[in-house]
Amino acid sequence: MSDEGSTEYRVPLCDDPSHEVLLIDCGPRETDAIRAVHKVTGLSLWHSRALARRAPVTLLQGLSAYRAQSAVAVLQSAGARAEWRQEPKPARRTTTSP
Repeated sequence: MSDEGSTEYRVPLCDDPSHEVLLIDCGPRETDAIRAVHKVTGLSLWHSRALARRAPVTLLQGLSAYRAQSAVAVLQSAGARAEWRQEPKPARRTTTSP
């Protein structure tokens, strides 16, 4: 910085788009899948069970690709069908002037 009184701000940009984890189906081992949902979400077992029984459902959002893949691996190892995908970008709103 050249002036002592001036302040410089930098905004970090993230090139990695956010990802989401979807639980498609609990699979044949529902109890193991509920425990896996509990592990990856941090929710109580009661809430994890309620969420898992509503499948297909989005479990997590705003993750990096690595964390999303890791969460899917935990769910799949418990017998659940899960997938991760890039979150859709929010639609830009356009306004029309009268």
